[in-house]
Amino acid sequence: MKLRSYVIALSIIAALILQIVPMPITVDQFRPDWVMLVLSYWTLALPNRVNIGVAFFVGLVLDILLGTSLGVHSFALCSTLFILAANYQRLRNYSLWQQSAIIGILSALYHLLVFWLQHLQTDVNFLFTYLWPVLTSMLMWPWIFALLRKIRRQFRIT
Repeated sequence: MKLRSYVIALSIIAALILQIVPMPITVDQFRPDWVMLVLSYWTLALPNRVNIGVAFFVGLVLDILLGTSLGVHSFALCSTLFILAANYQRLRNYSLWQQSAIIGILSALYHLLVFWLQHLQTDVNFLFTYLWPVLTSMLMWPWIFALLRKIRRQFRIT
């Protein structure tokens, strides 16, 4: 088989690796939501290939890699990607900066859902630093979008 049939899976694997790579504690709180960003791009670009089922499976893998309870990240990813998949035709027409703002809102929803589910299971307290990845995800969206768009066009993924 050609490499082009594995490009989406390889980009998701790269996002999973970036999500768990060790970083200094002062920088780790600013880590963007790599998995959500990559899944968001593929959901906007190819909603027939990357959908809520893929988000559920990748969320389970992310739960295993991060050591959280099974289903926490799956539920949060499925919820955010459902909103994207339901509105992908409208969101594609927005400018990159408007999309970045929407990604920020969805990233905030993602983090709040993860916090809420972890709070139900344990006694986790909410800290404002928990939302720093929302800002970095918004700032990373134009570069992730440009990179994955170039890869999609180069490999002619449809």
